[in-house]
Amino acid sequence: MQKFWKYLVFSPMLGGAMLFFSPAGYSGEIPVKSVINNSKFADDNLTKGEVMAQVTSVSQLSDVQPTDWAFQALQSLVERYGCIAGYPDSTYRGNRALTRYEFAAGLNACLDRVNELIATATSDMVSQQDLGTLVRLQEEFSAELATLRGRVDSLEALTSELEANRFSTTTKLQGEVVAVISDVLGGDRVNDQDITDNNTTLGTRTRIQFVTSFTGKDTLFTRIQANNILSPNIGTAEGNLFFAGEDGTTNAVIDALFYKFPLGARTEVIAIANAGAADDITSTVNIFDGDGSSGALSTFGTRNPIYNQIGGAGLGVTQEFGDRLALSLGYLSGGANDPSPKNGLFDGAYGALAQLTIKPSDRIALGLTYINSYKQPLLTGSNAATTDLNGEAFSSDSYGVQASIGISERLVLGGWAGYTNSRALTGDRGEAEIWNYAVTLGFPDLGKRGNLAGIIAGVEPRVTSSSIPGVSTDRDTSYHLEAFYQYQLTDNITITPGVIWLTSPDHNSNNNDVVIGALRTRFSF
Repeated sequence: MQKFWKYLVFSPMLGGAMLFFSPAGYSGEIPVKSVINNSKFADDNLTKGEVMAQVTSVSQLSDVQPTDWAFQALQSLVERYGCIAGYPDSTYRGNRALTRYEFAAGLNACLDRVNELIATATSDMVSQQDLGTLVRLQEEFSAELATLRGRVDSLEALTSELEANRFSTTTKLQGEVVAVISDVLGGDRVNDQDITDNNTTLGTRTRIQFVTSFTGKDTLFTRIQANNILSPNIGTAEGNLFFAGEDGTTNAVIDALFYKFPLGARTEVIAIANAGAADDITSTVNIFDGDGSSGALSTFGTRNPIYNQIGGAGLGVTQEFGDRLALSLGYLSGGANDPSPKNGLFDGAYGALAQLTIKPSDRIALGLTYINSYKQPLLTGSNAATTDLNGEAFSSDSYGVQASIGISERLVLGGWAGYTNSRALTGDRGEAEIWNYAVTLGFPDLGKRGNLAGIIAGVEPRVTSSSIPGVSTDRDTSYHLEAFYQYQLTDNITITPGVIWLTSPDHNSNNNDVVIGALRTRFSF
């Protein structure tokens, strides 16, 4: 009797667990991913209508074999108790995860079957004494069963509410506001320009993003942005803020639009219609690259400056060779939509990138980068290094090495070196050599999970030699020192105070050192 009771009680529970159990069932939380999104995002979590009717023989389940370790248990549950259901394609899928809703449905089917046996008491499978024991146990645990039914009813009600109010079946709506207070905290004159007249400013960058997937593996990304943040005017492009806009207006525009999709198991393609950047095509191998929303405050601290020579519309492809090696290729044009002479997709400004990304381990990454660009100046560094040659045609070849080493979970050492050779293609021609390098230290989860502290020390792009008329060699060396602390106030709010210290700005020792302070607050949903 005791042996039979254990078998009868635990068999339905085992069947329910095997068919419908999920780790989320222990968390006390609703698996939001499977509730909000449809099957295109739900990682194969099926709805009630997609589950087939009760099977009567284990042979109806095409993916269950006699050699499977749970075959006998499944056979018993199907043929003795009728307590197992499969999927529309006649599979059981014994290795997949499941939601709490599926678990509840399976448990309910098993309980219904037990109740039928109790009500009829005609089955040869059990004795009257066994059924009497089941009745007493059911009465003893009636309160717990009532609680379970109440929780299931609550889950069904919540599911109905979420389905009625969800934004879209294929699209996720995301948004963020980056508010920045900045000012020059120290320094008087740079390049004979008085910078003490700079005032404390408050600017915001607002983004609304629509992330759409049609297959669960592809991504259509659309971003609308308004940005009136300006970097402090210190007479040089050094120390500029990565999240700053171009003209300080608050006009909302489609800032980014691309479609990313897999082409085979290890090939990914991205087609970019607007405002593409290097980080859309490949990894910049920098823990501080948060696209201005998180991480470094400055353009220099966000990523190796050579990456800024590629942007616009175009195409990118990444081919993985196993889990440790990937090759990324990309071509972006800054004036792809301009039909005028010396513009367009192939005759105007462009950047072509090739990068080999190597990951010897989960904590170590190395990027070897080559970029060929046309009419694409660097965005940060000395005035000589960022010149556009007064609109003259010029071509550049850039080479970069980036590395990130996780010394521990709380300490990440990184850095990069970049070399650019620019050649004037008109006029008296000539060429210039530009170098930059940096060392970074990151402290993830410092003080609290989600926090990030960072230190960046390096030299922004500096012209070391030049034969281009009007582009002079930088006479001295300016050092960029940056420190910030990103504090995770809530899941949706971060506050990041930071300072940027530039010695001999514009690589000119005649200029006073400049200290820039910034306080960035990010709100996201």
